[in-house]
Amino acid sequence: MSPLARAAAGPGRSLAAAARLRGGSKKGVYRLTFDDDTTAVAYVWSPDEDFWDDGPGDPRDPFAHASGPDLFTAAYDRLSALGVRTPRLLLADDSGRHLGAAAAVVEDLPGGSLEEALRNDPDAARAPLERLAETLAVLHAQRGPAVGKVALVDNGGASPVTSCERRVTEGALRDIAAVAVRDARIATARQDLEAAVRGLAAEVRPRARHTLIHGELGPDHVLLAADGRPALIDIEGLMYFDAEWEHVFLELRFGRWYDVLRVPGLDEDRLRLYRLAMRLSLVAGPLRLLDGDYPEPGPMRAIAEHNPVRALELVGR
Repeated sequence: MSPLARAAAGPGRSLAAAARLRGGSKKGVYRLTFDDDTTAVAYVWSPDEDFWDDGPGDPRDPFAHASGPDLFTAAYDRLSALGVRTPRLLLADDSGRHLGAAAAVVEDLPGGSLEEALRNDPDAARAPLERLAETLAVLHAQRGPAVGKVALVDNGGASPVTSCERRVTEGALRDIAAVAVRDARIATARQDLEAAVRGLAAEVRPRARHTLIHGELGPDHVLLAADGRPALIDIEGLMYFDAEWEHVFLELRFGRWYDVLRVPGLDEDRLRLYRLAMRLSLVAGPLRLLDGDYPEPGPMRAIAEHNPVRALELVGR
């Protein structure tokens, strides 16, 4: 990684070490340590670093595979324009000139993740959690002209998806079909699950507005800057969609801490549909990942085992 590091840091510093960081199923994430003990983080978009085998799909779909330098830089530019903190971009190379693969180098934030802070010192973590609520308010106040990822919509593109609830419903029904052949619990309850998805979808009223959301914002996707300010990472999925989709994920990932992030005025019908769809997605997605050679299968297997139970609870099974 020396050529990439040199291009990011300039000729005055040289790379002393590079270490792969845990996590990351769509891109490689490496901490770069320079000879003056300063550090940076490299993102690498390479087929060898992407453990998802989603096959060909429509990149205009808001839920299409969220990986690649174009998605990253578009999201970075959008968040920066809003004043939303994310690790500062030091170098973007979508040509592969420095590494043989598309890559970016960003600042290395020293404060760890919000997930670690909530686990290790909940009292101290309260302040950055409240600042995250303010960040979400800025994000969710933004409206887009159409459904879709920022990289598409902000560049004048159009998605074939015009209804968030319809896209979620169709995805949930596909997930039920995919999981039913692999999980006996879902297979037994398949008709009830499909009926529940269709019934919940029928209760959702049409909506024209499209809100800017992160799309997968757990406490592990929030880093803390030196001043305690939260910084969003894994931003490639930034898109215009329903705020309720974001809040269902926040509710699931933040648990008891979600009360700090909760907001009034969300559509309860959408929330009910999206809660069930999210649980189904968290079975189907990890099972697909486990079909490959993902190097940390344990956590994914646990997710795939846990979420059928939660999905069945939502339909009274």
